[in-house]
Amino acid sequence: MSDATPFSRPLRVDALPADGLTQTIEASPDERAALAGLDGLPAIASLKATFTVRRSGRGGAHIVGEVHAEVTQVCVVSLEPFAAAIDESVDVRFAPAEDAALARRGGEAEAEAMEIGGEDPPDPIVDGRIDLGALAAVFLALGLDPYPRKPGVAFDPPPSENGRSSPFAALAKMKKKRL
Repeated sequence: MSDATPFSRPLRVDALPADGLTQTIEASPDERAALAGLDGLPAIASLKATFTVRRSGRGGAHIVGEVHAEVTQVCVVSLEPFAAAIDESVDVRFAPAEDAALARRGGEAEAEAMEIGGEDPPDPIVDGRIDLGALAAVFLALGLDPYPRKPGVAFDPPPSENGRSSPFAALAKMKKKRL
């Protein structure tokens, strides 16, 4: 997770209670505006995440939770803005940076040897911290529809020019004549 994220809520892993921690975070209006700019959205009305963080392995952590956002997207057909809800489940493991790097290298070798699937390698813990805000921002971005369509809007292809259905129609006719 980057320090440059506009929505940052760092959590020290070594300060986690033995039975874990549940934390709810919410982005401020300025943070939402900055994230909207990064994600190419006209606006983000709300962004809230609830995470349960538990210790895992040697110095690692396991985070499960939900990210909910109310965003404004632009329809790819009509170019009109419309409201959309984002609800993403989170299930991510973190490990100290050295262990995460080893797991990633080992995971690459395993992926070559067998079918891809299963569990992702852990993300690195940077400077003893996990940034819950950056994690929420990533899952918000992953939840966005890359081709948003306003409900009820349909795409009607433009009529073809000169009554031809395809620029290759003449070639198809020539091929039929030869046979």
